[in-house]
Amino acid sequence: MQDWNAYRDALIGRVGDFAKLSPDVLRGLHTIEGSGAKTGRLEPKMHELIALAVAVTTRCDGCIAVHAKKAVELGASKEEIAETLGVAIALNAGAALTYTARIFDAIEALPQT
Repeated sequence: MQDWNAYRDALIGRVGDFAKLSPDVLRGLHTIEGSGAKTGRLEPKMHELIALAVAVTTRCDGCIAVHAKKAVELGASKEEIAETLGVAIALNAGAALTYTARIFDAIEALPQT
């Protein structure tokens, strides 16, 4: 298992290095990140729980490190996080099942020999 705290700190440092080289990209990302929360319809904790589910489905360790910390800071319990991740797991399995149909479509589209 990795040291998530050290990883998160190192990642934030490297992102800072990138921000110096390309500040407009980081400003754009911050605009996108903040735009979803502007309506105020979802609590910040819910945003972080969604971010954790997306982090799992996209396999983003950096996202996991950052959003796990933020979710806990906003009061997310282990039980809430587990339920959120259960949805991500179910969706991944469902997506895999759905994509099996595409395989059969591709096979049936092959020229008959």
